[in-house]
Amino acid sequence: MKKGFEKYKPFVPVTLPDRTWPDQHIEKAPIWCSVDLRDGNQALVTPMNVTEKIAFFKLLVEVGFKEIEVGFPSASETEYEFLRALIDNNLIPDDVTIQVLVQAREHLIRKTFEAVKGAKNVIVHFYNSTSELQRRVVFKKDMDGIIDIAVAGAKLVRELTEQDQSGTNFRYEYSPESFSGTETDFAVEICAKVMEALGSTKENPVILNLPNTVELNTCNTFADQVEYFIRKLPNRDAAIISVHPHNDRGTGTACTELAMLAGAERIEGTLFGNGERTGNLDIVTVALNLYTQGIDPELDFSHIDHIREIYESLTRMTVPERWPYAGKLAFTAFSGSHQDAINKGHEYMRETKSEYWEIPYLTIDPADIGREYEPIIRINSQSGKGGAAFIMDHDFGYHLPKAMHPEFGAIVQKECDRTGRELQANEVLALFTNEFLNISKPYALSRAKFYEEAVAGSSANLTHFSGVLSVHNDFLSLEARGNGPIDAFFNALRQAGIENYTFLSYSEHAISSGSDSQAVAYIQLRGPGGQKFYGVGTEHNINFASVKGILSAINRFESGMV
Repeated sequence: MKKGFEKYKPFVPVTLPDRTWPDQHIEKAPIWCSVDLRDGNQALVTPMNVTEKIAFFKLLVEVGFKEIEVGFPSASETEYEFLRALIDNNLIPDDVTIQVLVQAREHLIRKTFEAVKGAKNVIVHFYNSTSELQRRVVFKKDMDGIIDIAVAGAKLVRELTEQDQSGTNFRYEYSPESFSGTETDFAVEICAKVMEALGSTKENPVILNLPNTVELNTCNTFADQVEYFIRKLPNRDAAIISVHPHNDRGTGTACTELAMLAGAERIEGTLFGNGERTGNLDIVTVALNLYTQGIDPELDFSHIDHIREIYESLTRMTVPERWPYAGKLAFTAFSGSHQDAINKGHEYMRETKSEYWEIPYLTIDPADIGREYEPIIRINSQSGKGGAAFIMDHDFGYHLPKAMHPEFGAIVQKECDRTGRELQANEVLALFTNEFLNISKPYALSRAKFYEEAVAGSSANLTHFSGVLSVHNDFLSLEARGNGPIDAFFNALRQAGIENYTFLSYSEHAISSGSDSQAVAYIQLRGPGGQKFYGVGTEHNINFASVKGILSAINRFESGMV
């Protein structure tokens, strides 16, 4: 008795030892055709009604699709009504071609031509299944019988086109359905005979659509099939090669990109990959993959959240949270190493003013697809030092010194472990505020003044500090001089017996713009036991921010927070 896996026959690929597609490069966008309103719609638990389909059509036009498959008007009254609504209400832009799908059967073809009357630009997409399995199991016909169906359909489509007096610009598309399971030489033969029946020329090419109706093997095999087909096809210049990938093996995107390398010029797919079984190709992913390679995809996904929200509302489907580009968590990093690298990438771009996008782990600038306001980094128990620093920088404008990242990161990590959950950005800010800014014991400055004093016989000035310091609720008047505000304040502290602290580093910046801008000062000290730690001060005056930062560090140490 066969084991479970032994009942499956391995796929036999075409022989193409001199394949050229691995050495090719994608250099431009393909012709895109959305099949959301047909292939995508038929895969919905609750198909869209006419009003919803019109709204979806308008979304596709907004995105920039110039070819849109609007349905199967001969097979469904709803799809017939929808098509007529588009035509009768002049909803189809002059530069958009609608595509209608029909089986290569006479009565269905005739009804399809009735449905498109009055449309300006129409692709009549007819098909019949050609795979060995369907020939044997479903249709019980040999190759000649399948060719007869396709050729008869092609002749009728051409005849009805020539009889049309409405002025419609008709184009033809033929699909050997289940191309992926069809002997490639037979696919070439049947397509060549369809082209002959249609009278295809270089000036009026037919679209030959090669559906990966069922993914049967690895994506390189599909690329071989496409290249083999193109090589063998007679009158190649009279055809536009299109592919219609599905996603049964989870490689729809890879099959599409490799098929483009193999010579495919046109791509059919859906937004976010909606389609029967495991779905169709996700056009959004392939288009934005091109974008990340410096290629204009010729589709506008600059407001991806808006597109996703309309899609989810109309289809009642959900885009998974980690789906490429459009998922709600597509750009979100929890991992400490990822967060640290992303944060350093942002610092690098700010410092170097690089004109290229160079952020580790992020292949695309989220702002380019309208996601600049979404959290790129979120904080949980897996997060690290870079994540907390990123939140403080990008959400609140605090550019923490690199040496401070581990210290603050440890504080955030401890809180994540305590709560056992993700921390929101405002909670990270609250930790920062409580740890560094709202600490006023044991020392607090109740009054302070700085001014410059000239030194007799020297061009240099001394900074004079005077103020009142609260020390364990006692008030001490202090006055001292130094080479600058920080030196003068340290000298004053020594008068109060606050010694054994060594100044290590200082950095500052503005945290808001305009007349109400505040300065923030980061002060790193070494304590009596050799520990290094930071304090932070904010004030409108940078000198006062600096002394508050010094007291913040000392208070943290003496309160046991370090």
